[in-house]
Formats: sequence, C-alpha cells, structure tokens
Amino acid sequence: MGRRKKEPKSVHRENIASAASILFMKKGIAATSMDDIAKAAKYSKATLYVYFKNKEEIVGILVLNSMKKLYDYIVFALEQQESTQSRYNFICNGLVQYQEEFPFYFKMVLDKINIDFENHNTLPEEKETYQIGEEINKKIKDFLIAGIEKGDLRNDLEIMPTIFNFWGMLSGIIQLAANKEEYIKNSMGLSKKQFLEYGFSMLYYSIATKER
Repeated sequence: MGRRKKEPKSVHRENIASAASILFMKKGIAATSMDDIAKAAKYSKATLYVYFKNKEEIVGILVLNSMKKLYDYIVFALEQQESTQSRYNFICNGLVQYQEEFPFYFKMVLDKINIDFENHNTLPEEKETYQIGEEINKKIKDFLIAGIEKGDLRNDLEIMPTIFNFWGMLSGIIQLAANKEEYIKNSMGLSKKQFLEYGFSMLYYSIATKER
C-alpha cells in the first residue's frame, strides 16, 4: 500500500499514533490490535511495523505526548504571577481544561509509569515520560514551598506526600465530575463547575494556614 514515502518518519508515526489513540478511546488498549490500527491509519500492517515495533511502543508515544501536554498546562498555570490561592486555582482550571480537551490522555497520565530503567526492554519514551513527570513534581514542589514561605500554606506539610495526595485528589475530583455530571446535577443541584469549585476549595483549605 503506497503512502507518501517522501514524508518524514515522524509524520507517519504521528498519523499512526493519532489513529491508535482514537481506537484506544473507543475499544480500550487491550481490545485494539495492530491490525485495527493499520486499518484505521490506512497503512498496511507491514508498513505499520516499519514505524512501530509493537502496540506497546505506540502506547508509550501516547503517554509521552500526554505528559508533555500536561507539563505545558502546569507551567502556564504556575507562571501566572498571582497569590498562592490564585495560582492554585490556575492549576485546577488548567487540569480541568486538559481533561476536557484530552480525556484519554488524562486517564493515561494517571496510569502506572515505568521506573525500571535497568530493564533492557524499557522504551526510550518511558524514560522521557518519567523525566517530564519529575519536572512537573518539581514545579509543584516549588509552588508549595513558595506558598509556605509566604505564610499561605501550612509549614508542617511533608512536600512529596503532599504532592502525590494533591495529584490523587485533584485528578479524582475531576474524573468524578466528568463521569457523574448528570448524577451530580440531579442529586445535588450542582453544575459540574460548581461541584469542582467546591472540591477544589476543600482541598486548598486542607493545606492552607488557618488564619487564611
């Protein structure tokens, strides 16, 4: 099956990864075969293997892309020169926007990330994904330390456990609001936005100083 052989390899890889991401959203990763991906991307199966060794490598690329997008959202939020709570709100709103624009990526970025780089089967993308995740954690760490130094956040916070709880709670609230939007509206009389604002506020005041 001929297909724009003169295009750079990166273009073909992007085409394939894009088609795969749509299938993964519809069918799930486990239920999607390389045959399915080849058909959706309009490549022969043989050509598909020229650009990707296997499905795991495609997943690795998608997870890496998701982490890069998340990094951009977090950096933009933290660059806003506002109060600690305003910067926190920027982070929350950025994550909501990220989930709404890239729901599949949002789920992927919360999945298990490989840290066993001594394993010879480790993909280069996995290591880069881990490194970007560490950069995101460093950004959040700097945000927390700055908030403590300003007196806005509690000075007894243990930074790394706080960061991981921070991600777990925020992502959980956002995913719950996305999955249960109608239930929240009918049972609580709250819009998705109102529910999220309530949850974000609860989380912020759990780490803020009492006088604030």
